[in-house]
Amino acid sequence: MRAIARIIHVMKKPYSQLVAEKRWADRGLYEVVGRNFDALSAADASIMLRILDHMHVVDRIFQHHLQGLPHSFQAPRSERMPDLQALANDVREVDDWYVSYVSCLAESDFEQPVDFVFTSGKAARMRRGEILLHVCLHGNYHRGNAGAVLQLRGITPSRDAITDFLEDTTGMPASSR
Repeated sequence: MRAIARIIHVMKKPYSQLVAEKRWADRGLYEVVGRNFDALSAADASIMLRILDHMHVVDRIFQHHLQGLPHSFQAPRSERMPDLQALANDVREVDDWYVSYVSCLAESDFEQPVDFVFTSGKAARMRRGEILLHVCLHGNYHRGNAGAVLQLRGITPSRDAITDFLEDTTGMPASSR
């Protein structure tokens, strides 16, 4: 029984680590943006909210796909732009959901196909593990966009590399592991 538990742990670990790193990086980004939002011009603040909202809506859409539930999104963005604090609260909740969701999956679940329809109307099929990978990589890409907006205004973005995550969560630099 221990061998089976170890195999499941090894299979889940990359996904568990990815969603945990996504949650950590999202929280860091929202912390920096929250502290500096008023320093952004109206145009930059609008761009930032659009980036953050898009990231979150895609997370929500795929959350619904993983649950086999319909969603009300007509596009990969909100119809009405939420304010930063509401968005931050919703992101925290959804990130926590992804961490919990992955912890409950069995090894075979990562390979299970999920049929869904994109907001464009195109039918699709992805395995659960592929959806989780997509959500994490999509967020990583757009955190980079948000970081670039901050850097253009002389604001240091949050640390968001996996090596930073490992250092922050283990207390050891990745090179020492």
